[in-house]
Amino acid sequence: MSLFKAASTVSLLTLASRITGLVRDVLFAAFFGVSALTDAFYVAFRIPNLFRRVFGEGAFSQAFVPVLASCRTKEGDEGARRMVDHVSTILFWALLLLCVAGVAGAPLLVWALASGMKKTPHAYDAAVLMTRWMFPYIGFMSLVALAGGVLNTWKRFAVPAASPVLLNVTLIGSIVLAAPWFQRMGIEPIYSQCIGVMLGGVLQLAIQVPALRRIGMWPRIGLAFSGLRAAWQDESTRTVLRLMLPALVGVSVAQISLLINTQIASYLPAGSVSWLNNADRLMEFPTALLGVALGVVLMPQLAAARASGDDARYSGMLDWGLRLVVLLAIPSSVALLVFAAPLVATLFHYGAFKDSDIPQVALALAGYGCGLLGLVAIKVLAPGYYASHDMKTPMRIAIAALVVTQLLNAALVPFLHHVGLALSIGLGALVNAGALLVGLLRRGKYRPSPGWPMFALRVLLASALLGGFLWWVAGQFPWIGWRTEPLKRIGAMAAVLVGAGVLYFGALAATGVRLRQFVTR
Repeated sequence: MSLFKAASTVSLLTLASRITGLVRDVLFAAFFGVSALTDAFYVAFRIPNLFRRVFGEGAFSQAFVPVLASCRTKEGDEGARRMVDHVSTILFWALLLLCVAGVAGAPLLVWALASGMKKTPHAYDAAVLMTRWMFPYIGFMSLVALAGGVLNTWKRFAVPAASPVLLNVTLIGSIVLAAPWFQRMGIEPIYSQCIGVMLGGVLQLAIQVPALRRIGMWPRIGLAFSGLRAAWQDESTRTVLRLMLPALVGVSVAQISLLINTQIASYLPAGSVSWLNNADRLMEFPTALLGVALGVVLMPQLAAARASGDDARYSGMLDWGLRLVVLLAIPSSVALLVFAAPLVATLFHYGAFKDSDIPQVALALAGYGCGLLGLVAIKVLAPGYYASHDMKTPMRIAIAALVVTQLLNAALVPFLHHVGLALSIGLGALVNAGALLVGLLRRGKYRPSPGWPMFALRVLLASALLGGFLWWVAGQFPWIGWRTEPLKRIGAMAAVLVGAGVLYFGALAATGVRLRQFVTR
């Protein structure tokens, strides 16, 4: 399977996930609106997600996938199977202990993430209760991350990319079916979301089972002490654990930044956490479709190239990924800067979502958009280090980026409030990506192919043309006034986006950019 085809498969399935996630958030905003209780849910859901990103999809995947790809290259499928069994055993027992500790320590976790919610006691108590119900979600999702790492190494990208759709479907069901029933029973409807989260975690793990069995990699978890001891003594397992420590610090830095931002937002006006969450949901479209898809596809391929000593292939894959990032992230960033309000109005302006919420979300979205190129590029650049089992350099760069982000928070939040938080994250991501790129260039691991200056100039010219078009369109239609005519607004948005795509890619073709080169990599 070519890199483009693999990335396209992941992107399309990720698009399905993001679309269903958007439907989920639109229904959530329409049914629950923006309030202290919605802030409580977002805080409670963010806690297991934070741990999942640190321990599951973050540090664990970054350490596990390169070692597994290298092990398979050198020892074949049998050696890889043995490694999967041992790593699964260690992970299972660690998750069991973590889930018990998380449920017991929910009040402390909520206080650490959003102590400002104590000014609204009923919302704070709701956040603690929902954290206890949803914390075991991390256990299911970390095992899903393990399964995804195995399947991606075997170039089976579809199931891991499609599984998030199930969470969105269950949450949509909990909004449409469970929330009204809770309301009729006199129970706070927001608690219905806990059912959707936990059911989604179970289903996401369940669909990995047939896919793993088909490739003969269903893990045998050691439930007895002897199995745990054997897993601990395995050298491949020890390598993963050694690599996890610096990776854990590096990933934790990004999550610490998120924790600090949520803490700050909890002291801002009510609704700030929800505004940032809605903006973040829209940001997940470009970051996931571009960055996550490329990172998932490139990680095992880069690791295999390093293990076999093929430096030219390694550098070529990085160059292909970075060109694709520039080609798609720059116009997306321009669109978020000049067209944020129409996007927010079209997607969220229904039910309990008020007119006054639109500019708050749009400004936060524009703040994130300033750093979109960095947020996406990190997903391509960081695997360049992980493939060589170098976890320490990205860790040091992430720590420096955290310091920069918090200095920006200190300067921007007093004046821009929640928008300053979003802008700080975007600018910090640009610093992070720039440092990662410089490191790869200085070490000679990445050698850019010829033609970069002219390629970048053509992309900038086409993006400027796109920005002018979207700026003009933003003022031509009553996007907020069309609240009572949603089909007209959705139709206009679809036409604008199609027109913008034709304009941008047409401009690229007219200036001599050969799009076929990205397909044939």
